[in-house]
Amino acid sequence: MANQKQTTVGVTGMTCAACSSRIEKVLNRMDSVDAKVNLTTEKASVSFDPEQSSLKDITNKIEKLGYGVLTEKAELDVFGMTCAACSSRIEKVLNRQEGIEQATVNLTTEQANIEYNPEIVDIKAIIDKIKKLGYDAQAKSEMKNKETHKQKEIKQMKLKLIISAVLSLPLFMTMLVHLFNVQLPSIFMNPWFQFILATPVQFVIGWQFYIGAYKNLRNGGANMDVLVVLGTSAAYFYSLYEAIKTIGNPEYMPHLYFETSAVLITLILFGKYLEQRAKSQTTNALSSLLNLQAKEARVIREDKEMMIPVEEVAVGDVLRIKPGEKIPVDGKVIKGNTSIDESMITGESIPVEKSIDEALIGSTINKNGSIEMKATKVGSDTALASIVKVVEEAQGSKAPIQRLADVISGYFVPIVVGIAILTFVIWITLVNPGQFEGALVAAIAVLVIACPCALGLATPTSIMVGTGKAAESGILFKGGGHLERTHQLNAIVLDKTGTITKGKPEVTDFTGDDETLQLLASAERGSEHPLAEAIVAYATEKDLALKEVSSFDAIPGHGIKAIIDRNEILVGNRKLMTDAQISVNQVEETLTNFEHQGKTAMLMAVNGQYKGVVAVADTIKETAPEAIKLMQDEGLEVIMLTGDNERTAQAIAKQVGIDSVIAEVLPEEKSNEIKALQNKGKKVAMVGDGVNDAPALVVADIGIAIGTGTEVAIEAADVTILGGELLLIPKAIKISHATIKNIKQNLFWAFGYNTAGIPIAALGLLAPWIAGAAMALSSVSVVTNALRLKRVKL
Repeated sequence: MANQKQTTVGVTGMTCAACSSRIEKVLNRMDSVDAKVNLTTEKASVSFDPEQSSLKDITNKIEKLGYGVLTEKAELDVFGMTCAACSSRIEKVLNRQEGIEQATVNLTTEQANIEYNPEIVDIKAIIDKIKKLGYDAQAKSEMKNKETHKQKEIKQMKLKLIISAVLSLPLFMTMLVHLFNVQLPSIFMNPWFQFILATPVQFVIGWQFYIGAYKNLRNGGANMDVLVVLGTSAAYFYSLYEAIKTIGNPEYMPHLYFETSAVLITLILFGKYLEQRAKSQTTNALSSLLNLQAKEARVIREDKEMMIPVEEVAVGDVLRIKPGEKIPVDGKVIKGNTSIDESMITGESIPVEKSIDEALIGSTINKNGSIEMKATKVGSDTALASIVKVVEEAQGSKAPIQRLADVISGYFVPIVVGIAILTFVIWITLVNPGQFEGALVAAIAVLVIACPCALGLATPTSIMVGTGKAAESGILFKGGGHLERTHQLNAIVLDKTGTITKGKPEVTDFTGDDETLQLLASAERGSEHPLAEAIVAYATEKDLALKEVSSFDAIPGHGIKAIIDRNEILVGNRKLMTDAQISVNQVEETLTNFEHQGKTAMLMAVNGQYKGVVAVADTIKETAPEAIKLMQDEGLEVIMLTGDNERTAQAIAKQVGIDSVIAEVLPEEKSNEIKALQNKGKKVAMVGDGVNDAPALVVADIGIAIGTGTEVAIEAADVTILGGELLLIPKAIKISHATIKNIKQNLFWAFGYNTAGIPIAALGLLAPWIAGAAMALSSVSVVTNALRLKRVKL
């Protein structure tokens, strides 16, 4: 399994859960292939061993099943070609690159037309490949306003729907004659007039259903297309048979169902159009993330400043960013100072001050000051691209709750066809013996109302909207399974340092004067200890100029000794003062109070005389008490886990309202503490930010990483909260509860609809066109219900 490659393939042509289930089964039968196909996102997540199966084998298998593999087309301007050998060379190399379906390079026009899989390769990678061959290339400018595949698809569906509706309307009006005895011109009742209107709807507009049904049946499967084709074809060809009987027999009154076939196809198209429009709204969160990215960058090359597409920025490029502009890619400041609005990535509303060598995140906004930066990460390596990838994978993944729907939908269509045949036989033999029409109408109604679309959409649409809503708030779920399991949690374990606290010590108390503080900070400047850094920062905030240190000694476990302006400075604990025979009995009570509050207290003496005490603490995050209270109000047991001593841990826990504390735990023992809680029957979430938290994050039922923490912790976690805001944890739990509730509602109505609809249709209580409308609306209602998650207040 070490050689497994992971990729995503866009799949077109799926109409219901049976389609996605069929593709998944066939791909999983291939050697070393593990595939999950999502109907809502229209994507297949595939893991495969390149030595046993190629990506081309996988895409060919999908196409052989009768579905399409989503590709995009791009036009590139190519420079530096001098002869046909150049264009031929580029063409051959591009056609061998994974993810490129077809590439043609024209020497005369100096253009390359490329059809590629956007899930596997992007334009920048293609341009880089051309540049490595010794040529230059750039994306054509008109691609900027290019319509997406989804928008084009919706446009085409709308056009088909309008044509179908115009042709079907006169046929629908003939129903009014039968139902309400409405008077219409005699031409409307002419069988050949109805034939002329119904035929293009059946075989031009509806041809997509025939193609889909044929390809599915050829490969041993059955989907919604099979039901639609069986139902509408039965109505159409029976009507044609009745129309032919009028030839030479003008007195014969034919029983026509042309309106049934045409109106059914129109209604199904209408439902699919509404469904597709609603589904496109479920990807709004991803579109919003993608829209955050800058479109162009101001790059400085060979002392010249030029605007280029952001896709063409390379690592090492120097960029100039003016006030109000977006940071195009990830990098670091190399000239100037400014403040950056990082709220769209981290959720922090206060702009962050940036100076030379400090990191910049692509898509954040430069608030003031012109700066120059060096690009360190571009394209798919940027922080925004990583976030988008996590959201895409989460939206494309399957939650365990979906398995039941997948199993049922795989068997559903053949069972429905069997029920329809049985219905026809019972009607023609028992209910109305010899009456073909009544039996046909009942069978058609069963075929049409039983489409499993709603069943297939019930889970993935909710997962898409739920993960998208979470991402907008700065919560990244790595998959649908993690989103589902989050609602089962009953215990939250919080690491202390960097999670509950800021992870950066600050001076909280100082009892001396400014002169003492000046000497204290000057002495501590020579130390690399985090507490020393806090003291120096405290003095700097008070605009105190630090003095030169002529001598500095660190006394391990006790403190420091320094000489400043011929003054001997001692800073440290009681032991250091006792050894130097300096009495500190007068501040013993103060020291004890500081320690009970979880603070580290240090004493200071100058030339053998006590001068003051400074207290340093890793202060708690402002929102920590509120976040913990919200979790407790939800019935969750909140536990603090730390390597600190018991006294400090209890002091911090008391400040934030935590009753359960596990202290003095070594990093390697944290995962054992999580396992101990799980052994007591608890569903545990671990929240941490450091490398030492990674094992515990993996062991926990749900690992939640603080986005400001280490990459190791983020990689190990199931959920990442951006910006380190603890209030996002109860929000993550809330969106999980809301999403699972929404999925259960969808599954209930989808199961209920089919369970109730089939017997009603079999009893002859539903006209086929009403069954068609109900089937179309069932899918739309499921997607619409999922979209309600967008209004959940977090």
